[in-house]
Amino acid sequence: MRAALELARRAIGNSEPNPRVGCVIVAADGTRVLGEGHTQPAGQAHAEIMALRDAAARGEDVRGATAWVTLEPCAHHGRTGPCCDALIAAGIGRVVASLADPNPLVAGQGFARLRAAGIAVETGPGAQEARELNIGFFSRMVRGRPWVRMKIAASLDGQTALANGRSQWITGEAARADGHAWRARAGALLTGIGTVLEDDPRLDVRLAPVGKQPPLVVVDSRLQTPPDAALFGVAGRPVWIYAAEAHPAAQAALEARAAHVSHLPGAGGKVDLAALLKDLAGRGVNELHVEAGFKLNGSLLRESLVDEFLVYLAPSLLGAGRGMVHIGPLEELAQGVPLEFAGVDRVGADLRVLARIPGRDAF
Repeated sequence: MRAALELARRAIGNSEPNPRVGCVIVAADGTRVLGEGHTQPAGQAHAEIMALRDAAARGEDVRGATAWVTLEPCAHHGRTGPCCDALIAAGIGRVVASLADPNPLVAGQGFARLRAAGIAVETGPGAQEARELNIGFFSRMVRGRPWVRMKIAASLDGQTALANGRSQWITGEAARADGHAWRARAGALLTGIGTVLEDDPRLDVRLAPVGKQPPLVVVDSRLQTPPDAALFGVAGRPVWIYAAEAHPAAQAALEARAAHVSHLPGAGGKVDLAALLKDLAGRGVNELHVEAGFKLNGSLLRESLVDEFLVYLAPSLLGAGRGMVHIGPLEELAQGVPLEFAGVDRVGADLRVLARIPGRDAF
């Protein structure tokens, strides 16, 4: 199962919107690996099919063998056929899966069909790792919204920019490359119009390998995104702009740059952020990676839409500047947002802190 999980990690950045799954087929006597594979890009083969193909290419007979897979084999016809049927047809004798698929189209049906065909089914090994690897897929299937991870780069005293807005570069090269690796695993990146107008960023993946560039989501209530913004310079990358107000001329100019414009009006002339997340789930986004300014960060946090924080802390003090999130002022310490540290690691000269809102992953 450890080998299957490592294979599943190879699907990061390639499998969206499908889950990251690995499969290892082992001889019935446990003496050797017959085939292995992981989920391919959407519309292509799933992990089990890749493992069966690998076994065939090796000239191996998989009848009676055990398939170790990190998620329940699918049982429905989507862009590909059901994996459970392929395992049955191949004569697999036993399936060990980390956990059940939360997709309502599967949800135990894959296991049921395998058992009905006389195949022994076991679950449990590697469950926690497999779920964490697919936390966004589970979120989308169960909650109907992506897993929202907010990335922030700040000084040790919590400043993300100087008072004049300058922020490049607070953290070092290693931290920036690591941040791009987290971008690569996301189903989409999200930023706000303030960041677009102030920094004119590309917000693509350049410092880490990626199968395809994640779509870029821009929260732009009044459709102020310039048609010549640098974000349009990423070939083949979808740009989804969400507005609260209708501006036909501006919309036409943005659509001429192949942007997709949606209107989700909320309170105070702002975009309805909860509705935005629901819409992104409908587009197949599992993990949403947020890189925005402190105002939009604060809005997402106040509406309880943030699940996890990815914070890079530089060994510097900047004094008065721009903070991480715009909340408060608070009157009591108890009014603060509680967090649980999931990891603290050194990345180059900086610290990477992964912190999660308690209970947010209980779905």
